[in-house]
Amino acid sequence: MTQYFDNLEVRDPEVRTNSQFTLLPGLIRRAKSFPGWAEQLKYISPEEITSWDALATLPVLRKSELSDLQKQRPPLGGFASPEAGDISRLFESPGPIFEPQGASRDFWRATRALFAAGFRSGDVAHNTFSYHLTPGGWILDSALRSLGCQVIPAGTGNTEQQISAITQFRPDGYVGVPDFLKILLEKMDDAGVESGSIRKAFVSGGALFPSLREYYKERGIQVFQGYATADVGMIAYESEALEGMIIDEGCLVEIVRPGTGTPVEDGEVGEVVVTSFNRTYPMIRLATGDLSSILEGPSPCGRTNRRIKGWMGRADQTTKIKGMFVHPSQVAEIGKQHPELGKLRLVVSREGETDKMTLQAETAGDVSADVTGIEETVKQVTKLSSDVELIAAGTLPNDGLVIADKRDYET
Repeated sequence: MTQYFDNLEVRDPEVRTNSQFTLLPGLIRRAKSFPGWAEQLKYISPEEITSWDALATLPVLRKSELSDLQKQRPPLGGFASPEAGDISRLFESPGPIFEPQGASRDFWRATRALFAAGFRSGDVAHNTFSYHLTPGGWILDSALRSLGCQVIPAGTGNTEQQISAITQFRPDGYVGVPDFLKILLEKMDDAGVESGSIRKAFVSGGALFPSLREYYKERGIQVFQGYATADVGMIAYESEALEGMIIDEGCLVEIVRPGTGTPVEDGEVGEVVVTSFNRTYPMIRLATGDLSSILEGPSPCGRTNRRIKGWMGRADQTTKIKGMFVHPSQVAEIGKQHPELGKLRLVVSREGETDKMTLQAETAGDVSADVTGIEETVKQVTKLSSDVELIAAGTLPNDGLVIADKRDYET
């Protein structure tokens, strides 16, 4: 079995840097042909952006700003042309943020990450990312088929039907959020159904906690993580070394001081900023809102690109729960729909190996609140289920925190 996807993964780091920064001016010129990028980069001369230091002089585009920019210049904020013949699908992610899919075979560049996770031509892959409006399912579907895999387009939910498909097709691997595979395996155990065909998994869209990785290892399943967004595609991925995440060959990654565009020293935790070499939907210095740090040296697996430690939380309060982003603005919307409530705080925790949401809502002592109605509103706004805890007015601290992530990422 070939160890590397291609020779790009093991090229000399200086050769990689020279190649990427030779391509960068052309990417910036292409981006400036779109009105959104023309405004964002109006003072930038593409020919001058040929080094890390020069790249750091460009303004960052915050992912949190995309929704407003797209409202001002629909449908894609002027960062791509929806009339272009190379756009094949259009998506809506939570936020809402709207994204295109280009016509290229592996538009989001996920094949390299799947290959590092052990997926090969002829494998059957059970893909449980959503195929409905959000692009997650399509990101992995196109990459798996590009590798020559057969894909079960399972999507989310409908566990009984998914178990039936797994039993019939006996997939070699699982693709989806980290904890849903455990749900499937336990339900198969309860039903007395054989689950042994799955021997590898590629997960993303949430934190893979060490205890969950160990659970899968005990079941004979090797699990690898990828870090991707719909805007820039695959950013970084794990290899068999399991020492950080290797940055994908199709993008540049900087770590900056949160709230700025200033790069920090390697090893320092900061916000992930990504530039992707995608001429259909170029993204130049997109500030993801995620925290990470650069690891020293190359991976022991032999791949020579830089590595990040992995996902280390959010630079803002936007939080990923069960593969879905939840924004402070969504908590505010819940409050608007329930004026009988006072201060709100969404608390994210773990129950076993599954993410759990609890909305803490202050109420005056003489005010009645419909807990069931509030739960329904939370689900309608966030697309996720949540408990609701009514608490006395003045209970929540005056610290400006709207979303509190109580999950322990170290254990």
